[in-house]
Amino acid sequence: MRARHHDIADDLRRQITTGGIKPGERLPSESGLAAGYKVSTATLRSALSVLQGEGLVEKIHGKGNFVRHRPRQITYVGGWGTLDPWTAAETALRVTDQATQVEADGHLAALLRVPNGSPLTEYLSVSYEGDCPHSLARIYVPGGPEPKEALGNGPSYLHTEASFAVLNALSAEVREIVSARLPTPDEASALRINPGLAILAITRIAADTAGRVLEAALLVFPGDRVEAVFTTHHALNERQTQA
Repeated sequence: MRARHHDIADDLRRQITTGGIKPGERLPSESGLAAGYKVSTATLRSALSVLQGEGLVEKIHGKGNFVRHRPRQITYVGGWGTLDPWTAAETALRVTDQATQVEADGHLAALLRVPNGSPLTEYLSVSYEGDCPHSLARIYVPGGPEPKEALGNGPSYLHTEASFAVLNALSAEVREIVSARLPTPDEASALRINPGLAILAITRIAADTAGRVLEAALLVFPGDRVEAVFTTHHALNERQTQA
C-alpha cells in the first residue's frame, strides 16, 4: 500500500506545477496542512521533505515553507572565471563579498604552498538570484591585513553582478579539481538546499609564471543549477600559430 505522505506530496506538487501555488509563495502552516489532509504533523513533514528533495519547496527557519523559484542554470567556464557573460546577464545574479583575515591550516597551507600559520585573506562570496542563494566561493590569497598591497594591482575579486570568483588577472597557470559530492552541513545551510542534493565542487589553484600560488578558490554550486565547460588545446598548435 502506498504511503500517505506520497499522495500529499503529489497533490502539493500538482498545485505548484500548475500555478495554483506560485513561486515565492508561503505554504500554509504545517499544522494547518496536516489538519487539511487529516494526517499527523510527522506525515505532513515527510511529504514536504519529498518536495524539498526535489527542489520545489524550501524551508526557511522561523518563516515557514516556501515554493522555490525555478533555479536558472549558469555556466562555469573552466580556466577563466565562473560565469559565462551571456548566462550571467540573463540570470542577473548579485554577489555579496566579505573579507576576513585567517591563518593557513594544513589543507590551505598545502594548496597555497605556504607554511602553516601563514596569514591569508579569505574572500567569502555568495551569489544570489533574487533572495535565493545560488553559489558559494571561498577564495584564499596569501598576505597580511592589506589585500591590495599583498596583490600589487589589487584583488580581482571585487565583483560585479556579471562576475563571481573571477580569476586573478596575473594568473599564468590554472589547475582545477572538479568533483560531485553531497554538501557539508554549512554548505547546505548557506545555500539553503536539501542535504541530499548533490553539489559540484571545484578547487581552483592559480599561479604566476614563477610558480608562485596567487590564490586558491573553493567553489560550490548546487548540481541543479550549473554546467561546467572546459576547453583544451595543444601547445604545439599554439607554437605553429605564432610561427
